[in-house]
Amino acid sequence: MKSKPAAAAVRTFQKTRTAARGALLWSYEQRLAREVGSGGKLPRHLGLILDGNRRYARAAGVERELGYEFGIDKAHEVLQWCLELGIGAVTIWVLSTDNVARDPDEVRHLMGLFDREARNLARDPRIHANRVKVRAIGQHGSFPGHVLDALRELEEKTAHYDGMRLNIAVGYGGREEIVDAVKMHLSAQAAAGVTLEQAAAALAPDHISAHLYTTDTPDPDFIIRTSGEIRLSGFMLWQSVYSEYYFCDVYWPGFRRVDFLRALRDFQGRDRRFGK
Repeated sequence: MKSKPAAAAVRTFQKTRTAARGALLWSYEQRLAREVGSGGKLPRHLGLILDGNRRYARAAGVERELGYEFGIDKAHEVLQWCLELGIGAVTIWVLSTDNVARDPDEVRHLMGLFDREARNLARDPRIHANRVKVRAIGQHGSFPGHVLDALRELEEKTAHYDGMRLNIAVGYGGREEIVDAVKMHLSAQAAAGVTLEQAAAALAPDHISAHLYTTDTPDPDFIIRTSGEIRLSGFMLWQSVYSEYYFCDVYWPGFRRVDFLRALRDFQGRDRRFGK
């Protein structure tokens, strides 16, 4: 058993080591910020796959619902980082079409969070001060009425803004988006009196692009996925053909500003040739 003076010395050493690590991390973060600020172009459109909320909660030994709460807090934090850097468009993926098939209690809880956070964003001073135009993209036909009302209110209150474009991908799937775009194009052609055979013969990529959920937003230059999963899982399948990808090992709630800046520095160091 350690003596009291020895135990006190150990605690002092641990506190000193923790403070030193914090100071080193802060210094590193400041250096990264300077490098990113002077390192070249930033993404015009950043895609974020917010993965790992449940696993973060499990690793922390807390309830699953707290993982989602931490994830929401992190989304607000990252939005602030994007505003500070002047990134023009951000798409965050918070719920896939596959996720809707999860445990009903979990989905019900998520719907409550979407309702609450949509209403919070509609009142958020940052949204209005920065003229952020917010849209919810995806298939929302199965959503409860109160969630649809909250999403609609958020979109209406920011529809006239000309600042950052924030797309919230909820009930979203990349395959479903492409199918919806094809349906909309064919419906428009039919309304114009074009036969199916004529529409099929004339079909071009631009016809699909014109009906995507993000049709008025540039294709994403850069897509970040957290949690260590190295796949897109259907995120913006059509739009991401020339996107750069970055896969980060940390779970979404643990995604730090230093991780964000490191990803952006990596993006700035890449040579984008667009297939040429």
